[in-house]
Amino acid sequence: MSLYSFGLEPLSCHAWNKDRTQIAVSPNSSVVIIYEKKGNEWAKIHELTEHSGRITGIDWAPDSNRIVTCASDRNAYVWTLKDKVWKPTLVLVRINRAATFVKWSPLENKFALGSGARLISVCYFEKENDWWLSKHIKKSIRSTVMCLDWHPNNILLAAGSSDFHCRIFSAYIKEIEDKPGPTAWGAKMPFGEMLLETKDCGGWVHSVSFSPSGDHLAWVAHNSSISVADATQGKEMTQLTTDRLPLVSVLYVSPTEMVAAGHDCCPFQFSYKGPGSLKFVKKLDIPKQTSRGSMSAMQHFRNLDKKATDDESNELGCLHQNSITQLCIVSGTKAHVDKYSSVGLDGAMVLWDFKVLPTYTTYTKGCGHPVK
Repeated sequence: MSLYSFGLEPLSCHAWNKDRTQIAVSPNSSVVIIYEKKGNEWAKIHELTEHSGRITGIDWAPDSNRIVTCASDRNAYVWTLKDKVWKPTLVLVRINRAATFVKWSPLENKFALGSGARLISVCYFEKENDWWLSKHIKKSIRSTVMCLDWHPNNILLAAGSSDFHCRIFSAYIKEIEDKPGPTAWGAKMPFGEMLLETKDCGGWVHSVSFSPSGDHLAWVAHNSSISVADATQGKEMTQLTTDRLPLVSVLYVSPTEMVAAGHDCCPFQFSYKGPGSLKFVKKLDIPKQTSRGSMSAMQHFRNLDKKATDDESNELGCLHQNSITQLCIVSGTKAHVDKYSSVGLDGAMVLWDFKVLPTYTTYTKGCGHPVK
């Protein structure tokens, strides 16, 4: 793992290019900054300055090399690199509240945008008029859409919102794609059809993530819980309420393993093996080694009086020194992630290595019963 600092400003979101040599970040402002890896350092090479409000979402399409951004100014732009300059194209998202999240579809022929207008804009490019249009999904959404994720089939779209609900919709656009086949979530998929609605998730749903197969959906909510809905088991939901601060980002890193992070400033690993079998595995951060010098008795009691501790250091015992805001895959796919990244309110970006440890079953001599 390695840590890089991009300044003192919080990093609200980030996205990688295809070969992971460039990263686009927003320092909690109306500007997107693109850095390029040069040796062991990151050098600023571009600034995207078209937005007038705080950037709330960035996504970088790996194959088409297009960046989509959204912001609290109620606008979204698709950026294309021409002659080493990023050119913006305004998207007709038709919303009257701030945009909150944006995500390219797996085939990169459309993207979804959540907003405070209690709807989802599914945007696609119309060649005849040479512009980006949008269709709205409004069914049953009662509050701000906070997060989105695409199913691997490029049709289904998961959405979490601040009305304590997590839903799956069909985002099939007949103008640009063929009729979809049936999935484990359902077979009838006209645009806007709702295939899943989980009621009372316990709090605002901060992040959603489909499994590599698309048969499971994981989400994290503000009541410090992580949940999984299983389409292969009649859409049964399994929820685990942790004793930690709320998680705000979740990511599948293998068919059964998830990584989630948030206000505890470090990532955690969870495992789902079936209904009722959602478990916390371990904390993935490595505690910092702090060197403590000699301390006078007066300083010792002064610290106890002011801080309720005798520790002079104000640093947390983990790499991030403030809440983690987003996780992204750096190397591999959801089926087998080798490396992922996190950004936080401390202005830092951390690259994490991930390995799923193999499980072994041993047998006692002379009998066939496994020993765990």
